[in-house]
Amino acid sequence: MFEDTTVDTRPTKIMYVAEATAHGGRDGYVTSQDGHIDLRVAMPPELGGDGNGTNPEQLFAAGYSSCFHSALVLVGRREGYDLSGSTVAAKVGIGPNRQRGYGLAVALSVSLPILDVDIASKLVDAAHEVCPYSNATRGNIDVTILLG
Repeated sequence: MFEDTTVDTRPTKIMYVAEATAHGGRDGYVTSQDGHIDLRVAMPPELGGDGNGTNPEQLFAAGYSSCFHSALVLVGRREGYDLSGSTVAAKVGIGPNRQRGYGLAVALSVSLPILDVDIASKLVDAAHEVCPYSNATRGNIDVTILLG
C-alpha cells in the first residue's frame, strides 16, 4: 500500500546524558547536575513576567545555535572547507497553538562569510541533517534557516 518514508533519527547509542532540574517552573531557577548551570528563570515581559532572569526559549536558542554551528563545522571539515568566522544565531518564538497549548518556531541565521553561496547552502543543508536539534524538531516545529 503506502511506503513509510520517515527517517529514523533516534540514537543507536547514548554517548552522553545531560541532567538539569527546574525549581519553580518559569518563575524559579534551573540547575545542572554538574553545577555548570545555576540560573534564575523568569517570564519575559512579553508574556507577563518581570524579565529578571533567563527563560526556556533563550536556553533553547543557545542550545540550538551552538549545536547547529558544531554540525556545520563538522560537515565543513568533512568536505575540506574553512569555516573561519562562521556564526549561527537562533531566534526562538513562542505562542499559542490550535490545541490550547503553546508551540515554538525557530529561525536560524547562518553566516559563512568566506564561502561561495552555493557551497554554503549545501553545507547548511547537510548540517540540518546532522544536527540533533534539527532532527528532534523536524516535523514538530517550524524551523527557518536564513543564509546570509
